[in-house]
Formats: sequence, C-alpha cells, structure tokens
Amino acid sequence: MSDVLEFAGVSVVRGRKTLLDSVDWQVKDGERWVILGPNGAGKTTLLQIAGARLHPTKGEAGILEETMGSVDVFELRPRIGLASAALANQIPEHETVLNVVVTASYGVTGRWREQYEKMDERRAFRLLNQWGMSTFLNRPFATLSEGERKRVQIARALMADPELLLLDEPGAGLDLAGREDLVQRLSELAADDEAPALVLVTHHLEEVPPGFTHAMLLREGGVVAQGPIAEVLTEENLSSAFDMPLELKEDGGRYTAVARRS
Repeated sequence: MSDVLEFAGVSVVRGRKTLLDSVDWQVKDGERWVILGPNGAGKTTLLQIAGARLHPTKGEAGILEETMGSVDVFELRPRIGLASAALANQIPEHETVLNVVVTASYGVTGRWREQYEKMDERRAFRLLNQWGMSTFLNRPFATLSEGERKRVQIARALMADPELLLLDEPGAGLDLAGREDLVQRLSELAADDEAPALVLVTHHLEEVPPGFTHAMLLREGGVVAQGPIAEVLTEENLSSAFDMPLELKEDGGRYTAVARRS
C-alpha cells in the first residue's frame, strides 16, 4: 500500500500562535480517516496542507508521492477532491447544480467559456444521481438547502476521479435528518473499494460514518492519539482531546459521547 499522505514533523506557525505542532501522519491507499478535536485544534489547517492549499512552516508534507515545496501545487490539486465551506463560498450564486459539478474538470468554480465533453456531463450526472441530486440539475446552487449543497459539493469533489478525498465538516449546519442521510451515504462511499482514500474532519462523534478505518484526535495543534479507529476512540483519549471527562458509547460503528456524571 502506497502512502497517500506522509507528514513528518509538520508545524504551522502564525505570529506567536502555533496552529499545528510537529504532526507525524501517514495515510495509505484504502484507508478512511476521521479527524476529531475541539474548535481551534488545528483540524482545518491540517486539511489545508493535505489539500495542497497551505505550506507547512516546518517539517515535510508528502502528498500523493510529491513533496510540498518541490512540486507545482496547481498540478497536484486536481488529483485531490476537496469539499469545504470556503470552497462553497466561491461558487457563484446563479451557477446551476450541473455546472457546479462539471466545472471541477477544469478546477474552476464558475462556468465561463470553457468547453466540456459529453463524457464530462455524463459523469457529473452520474455523480449527482449517486448523491440523490439528479433532479436538481438546472437549479441554482444558491436555492438549495444546506443538506443539498453538501451533497453537490461532494459530487463535485469526486468529479475529477481524485486519488484523495478531503471533506471539511460536511455535516456542519445540517439538521438531524440531513446528518443521518449524509452519514449513510459516506458509509456507503467508505465501503466502495474503488473510492479514493478519505479524510473527514468533524467536531462531532455522531458524524463518524460506520466503515471508517482510522482516527486522529487533535488538541491545540498537537496529536492526542492516532491509528485504527477502535484504538483511538476511547473514553481516555476523547476526554484528553476535549478536556472533559466523557462517557463513550459505540453501537454498530456509530459513536456518541456525553459528559461523565460526577
């Protein structure tokens, strides 16, 4: 199994604040990772480096067998699928759902004068159908519900057949039904042998899909624990990451945690 990501001593420093502190991390083909931690733990910063959107201040970041700092990131980024709120904010409000997805072929967020082949549009349609959005092809992206937008973003992230898929808080802003629908779809994606390596960032244990194989817990930019998910998601590790005594429950690959009663 080849390394999709290989970080060695990766740190990010802004002014006097350390956003990431000497992170070592390896992601291999076929692995499905969830990154958990409180606000300010460094989760999104870690994902920005993995997506070739940010260079580390210190350390070495290997992405798809290339090294940040010695590779043209504009050649590397098309090999990485990314769904995030920051990227969604770049999509023009009038853009149709089909165009939101198909424009990922060129790595742009708004359709202009570029030409797409029929095979591109057919792939975009198949992905939208897979994510339950095929009846929304001509709807403006801005008119969609939050849950519908999330599914379109993931379809877009898969458009270029990436080798690595990064999902930054895909459950943020969703109601209970929307969250459960998304978790089920991500669990199905995780079970697909042809799906790329996955990295999912979330604040909430309830959003961890069954079938994910590995986990990392972050706190204040440092790694609390990482490895196989069952070894990492323990009461001791979660209590340390969130700085609160927690009681953990697991049922069929779904996790919940509440404050431990005194």
